Amino acid sequence: MLGFFSYQTALVIGYADLTYNSALIGFASIVLFTPFFFIVVVEYVRKVRYKFQSIDDTLSAINKSNALIEFDQKGNIISCNEIFCEVTGYKEEELIGKHHQMFMPKSTNVDEYNQFWYDLKKGRIKYGEFKRINKKGEEFWIYGNYNPITNPYGEVYRILKIASDITAKKEIEFEVAKKNGYLEHAAKILRHDMHSGINTYIPRGLRSLKRRLTEDDIKNLKIESPLKMIQEGLTHTQKVYKGVKEFTNLVKKDTQLDKQEVDIKDILNSYLDSTSYRKQVIIENLGVLKVNEPLFCTAVDNLIRNGLKYNDSPTKYVRIYLEDKDTIVIEDNGRGMSQEEFLLLSQPYERREDQQEKGTGLGLNICISILKEHGYEITAEKLELGTKLRIKLK
Repeated sequence: MLGFFSYQTALVIGYADLTYNSALIGFASIVLFTPFFFIVVVEYVRKVRYKFQSIDDTLSAINKSNALIEFDQKGNIISCNEIFCEVTGYKEEELIGKHHQMFMPKSTNVDEYNQFWYDLKKGRIKYGEFKRINKKGEEFWIYGNYNPITNPYGEVYRILKIASDITAKKEIEFEVAKKNGYLEHAAKILRHDMHSGINTYIPRGLRSLKRRLTEDDIKNLKIESPLKMIQEGLTHTQKVYKGVKEFTNLVKKDTQLDKQEVDIKDILNSYLDSTSYRKQVIIENLGVLKVNEPLFCTAVDNLIRNGLKYNDSPTKYVRIYLEDKDTIVIEDNGRGMSQEEFLLLSQPYERREDQQEKGTGLGLNICISILKEHGYEITAEKLELGTKLRIKLK
């Protein structure tokens, strides 16, 4: 074909003469080139069609899973899909030609809103969470991307908005924020009002009562046992209060645990002394660690109680010891729990199918959270009889 076009060029400018043979060669060249040309054209058309089909498929997928709406550069609605209509409660014909402002809450700052559309007209993409108003005047939330579309001259002539309804997610966030507010308020009451009663007034009253009673009075009135129970109850309540107080401190933003170096065996023994299951717990030397004493004891105590609760052995026990310098082990002779079961049961309100005892799983979940706050990890291994829980300190 290169020779054919060269010869034709020579004919045009007068450097060659037209003969029968040259005409025959030209005809043959065209015939031979036609299939090649046809194949090239068909392949090009196929690729172009595939490209446009791919674009159409992508837009179709987006259209099926997102709320789509198009505006002109002034903010007037050009088109919208069914999902957008479902989210807002409008029909398409009710929206076409209307301005975007119809979705805005009355509290909208006018200057900020005008700046929003000014930026879009300048081709700046806008995205984020937005509060809007539906047809019934109710608030709803979307996560949206406003994408300015420009012509070959770089001018914005329409704006495509791709959005998803996140109202349910925002409602959960608001509910969590509200409950956190209640929790923070309860924490303030606990740290101040309850502190006085538990750590000041009741202990002072109990000491005053004991000063006024002689040993003979106590014996004659037969109140030795009640006084002992009150003292033990107060001591236990004070320990629980310390733990709860530390929990409430975690509610505060950017709070760090208040940790001190303590002998782990000593603090666990002290914590368990007032419990009914103290004799079923064997604690070996565990060394010195920097921990938040009330929270750490609460977490370990929860693991101990689980080891005794989910235990069908006639001689229930829990043994706590060091496996190595960086690993504390809590071992029981109960039903046994694998790592997979441990991860399942550490989720709130997850129970095993064969479990008879009542429970929410919150205790184990909180226990793991406490250990994570300390920088520790906990894993489970099912033994032939019982479970071995490993608390990795590093």
